[in-house]
Amino acid sequence: MNDIRVSALVLLHPRRRELLMVRKAGTTSFMLPGGKPEAGETAEDTIVREITEELGLDLDRHRLHALGTFAAAAANEADHRVIGDVFCYDGLPEALDADNVAHLAEIAEAGWFPISPLPADTETRQFAPLTRNEVIPALHAAGKLAS
Repeated sequence: MNDIRVSALVLLHPRRRELLMVRKAGTTSFMLPGGKPEAGETAEDTIVREITEELGLDLDRHRLHALGTFAAAAANEADHRVIGDVFCYDGLPEALDADNVAHLAEIAEAGWFPISPLPADTETRQFAPLTRNEVIPALHAAGKLAS
């Protein structure tokens, strides 16, 4: 099994128990926004760059906090495992229109999804195992989803 290293970002809607996720063009799986590092980038550098590329947002690094590093089966690549350095963001980025999330680059769709529970996978829409099986339980354990 081949490993894919990524950085991913948790953005929680401030009034609803929902998580922002994206779907890349040509896929059916929603996942946290983020992506693969470029040569010499730290995990934090990667997430800042990827969020600018995917959502057109500038992140305030002081509002980023590491949730942890998690591993799961890759959502869109058979026989691969994704290892994700996952960050939480305090609040929402200033330029984010929470009612109409813009998306750029390879992102085909962005939207908010309920966390408890995350909707079931269907034939036409799945959720990345990293998000469902690792990140959401870690958010619960860290008290980030308290009502």
